[in-house]
Amino acid sequence: MMKRLTTGLLATAAATAAFALAVPAAAQAATPAAASAAAGSSGYDYDDYWGSYYSGNHKAKANGWIGVDWNRRQTSNEVHLRGKVYDLDHRTYRQGGKCALVRVQAHRFDDHHGYWAERESYRYCGAGGYKRFHFAADDVDSVRVQVCQIGLHSSHPTRCGDWEYLYTAESE
Repeated sequence: MMKRLTTGLLATAAATAAFALAVPAAAQAATPAAASAAAGSSGYDYDDYWGSYYSGNHKAKANGWIGVDWNRRQTSNEVHLRGKVYDLDHRTYRQGGKCALVRVQAHRFDDHHGYWAERESYRYCGAGGYKRFHFAADDVDSVRVQVCQIGLHSSHPTRCGDWEYLYTAESE
């Protein structure tokens, strides 16, 4: 309840400030305050766009959106991550070309051992194109992604970029 009230107050303050300054609507959409106001209207307690994040050699990338919805008592949440993984490697497989891979991990807030309980990988092979993906998890306090390349028939990623944290409950 407190998080929703705070989000509503921030959205109202942002809208009032934008009106008082008489900023055009197109300019408002580009400001962080307007983005926060728009996030509050999505029905999620927290939401944001993420990326683009790249593999270590920039031949794969991923980007998307994350939304987190808490229950009334703030004791449970539901996280939805939507995105696209892009294969930017135009080499043939014979020339060493690889597929794009994004790895998603979510940490449950009842696990105090640092284990990433929810894990999923999404692969796309097809230079110049992309694949949409959706990841969902419950009761998580953080979500992160990593973009890599992977061989057509391999199960071992290579050329991975850094782990990028998309959400932590402490940042809310």
